[in-house]
Amino acid sequence: MRKSSFLLINLLASCLLAVSCYYPQPDYSDAWDLTEHRKDSLDFGVLHHYNINYNFLVAEDSLHLRETRPCHNLPENEGKSDTIPVFEGDRLVVADIMIVPEDPVDSVWVKVARDQSTMGWVHERDLLSGVVPDDSISRFIHTFSDTHLIYFLSLLGVLLIVYLIRRMRRRRFHIVHFDDIGSCYPTLLCLTLSGAATLYASMQRFVPATWTEFYFHPTLNPFGLPFILSLFIASVWLIVILAIASVEDVCRQLPFRSAVLYLFGLLGVCSACYLVFSLTTLYFVGYPLLLLYAGWALYRYYRYARCVYACGRCGTKLRAKGRCPHCGIWNE
Repeated sequence: MRKSSFLLINLLASCLLAVSCYYPQPDYSDAWDLTEHRKDSLDFGVLHHYNINYNFLVAEDSLHLRETRPCHNLPENEGKSDTIPVFEGDRLVVADIMIVPEDPVDSVWVKVARDQSTMGWVHERDLLSGVVPDDSISRFIHTFSDTHLIYFLSLLGVLLIVYLIRRMRRRRFHIVHFDDIGSCYPTLLCLTLSGAATLYASMQRFVPATWTEFYFHPTLNPFGLPFILSLFIASVWLIVILAIASVEDVCRQLPFRSAVLYLFGLLGVCSACYLVFSLTTLYFVGYPLLLLYAGWALYRYYRYARCVYACGRCGTKLRAKGRCPHCGIWNE
């Protein structure tokens, strides 16, 4: 029964991703005046996600551009041409694109220009490995997608959770899921972030071209995108809203020191959730794990953290009737 349920979940997830994750392809049926060269250019933009006049920002220490135009016959001195260096932070624009099928390294050559006097040719793979799209969202994705940074932040979050649990054994303080406060926002934040990590890993696993297209042409508007990507962007906005609400509610309910400890613990739990679900989803384990985690988290909140009463004098949230821990009045 468990095996069949697991297979059913993965089958449904795969079908959903297959039918709702792709950008629409260009339709040339009505373009009666479209030339063959223009059609090839449009096809290149669809496949490679950029085209002429696209803007890049150099992300590596330096990138070397070849002065001479690549040739189809590939002479022996092909790799000995003079080069022009461009450096980190330089903005480049795509000036021309050339396909050289005989090139054993990379058949796509791209001509980029920093200014009127600084321009040259470079293999596409060398270009894309050393630049980032000149957009603030793309730069953020490039920085956050660094594997070393992700592992470092996730490890830091796990170590933070372990430290807080050890402190909790010696001295009681609040932490999400274990000794939570009377607020639903931290629990919803962890669940939403876990869902967003699952969606991100699903796109990387099933439809990487969809994520690549978003990387080259990012937007924070969830409308007009493929369903799975639209859902991911909406979840990012929801994470921001829930994070603000969590900080405000925690600071309102707890003293400053306890609030800081709680927020650090919340940060650690969120880091651990991102690491676990972004990795396990790549191996199809993340989907049932997300359902189990959501059920457990909601059970912990409704069983131990949900407050259904409020103090009649000061308005402090109470889990049960009785003496208010804040003002001391007895509530019946």
